[in-house]
Amino acid sequence: MKSSAAHEPRIARVAAMMSDPARSLMLAYLLSGELASAGELALAASVTPSTASGHLAKLLEAGLLTCEARGRHRYYRLADADVAHALEALAVVAERSTHERMWEHPARSRLRFARCCYGHLAGELGVQLLTALLMRKGLSAAPDGFALTPQGLDWLAEMDFVPQSASSKRRFAYPCLDWSHRREHLAGQLADELLGHFIQQGWLRRTDGRALDLTPRGLQVLVPMLTSNERQHGG
Repeated sequence: MKSSAAHEPRIARVAAMMSDPARSLMLAYLLSGELASAGELALAASVTPSTASGHLAKLLEAGLLTCEARGRHRYYRLADADVAHALEALAVVAERSTHERMWEHPARSRLRFARCCYGHLAGELGVQLLTALLMRKGLSAAPDGFALTPQGLDWLAEMDFVPQSASSKRRFAYPCLDWSHRREHLAGQLADELLGHFIQQGWLRRTDGRALDLTPRGLQVLVPMLTSNERQHGG
């Protein structure tokens, strides 16, 4: 009887693309969801511009990146959310044996606290956001993840946030496993809009790479919103 292995998903080529240290650093950098130039990606991967160009060509050919031309310049981003989720899933496996003291490095500590995960909030604050919505019964089960309940809409209104109608082109809200906490944070259209709102309100601030900084205003307004119900329930 012939083996069915030949008909299994062809993951070897994609795995090879991600296994190179420089390419993996470029892909991780692009998990911010933002566009980046070849020069920025070369710097992120600590390689020369010519070496970066070679890596980017391979990532484009493999369908892991897309490229946009703006005038004379070219900018790169992850091809889609499937690529982002694959990278996050690999990070969960890669970091599962990480000792707690390894998180003490300032750069890793910042990523663990708050970071951008392909457009939505991840890290401790991202986990707290999903936890707060669930504890307030702000989300209900839906075929593709979550739907907002009236309680959820009311709570978000307290943040001066009104979500847009669900798009037919993407999932509205669903859980995404957070590699730095091994708990779920919120992903999807709603999560992307919320992160944009938090930044617009001046509660969070983008920095270099994926890390997000909590501002003094965010400490006063956002953190209490995310943790008040948890404290009431003894969490």
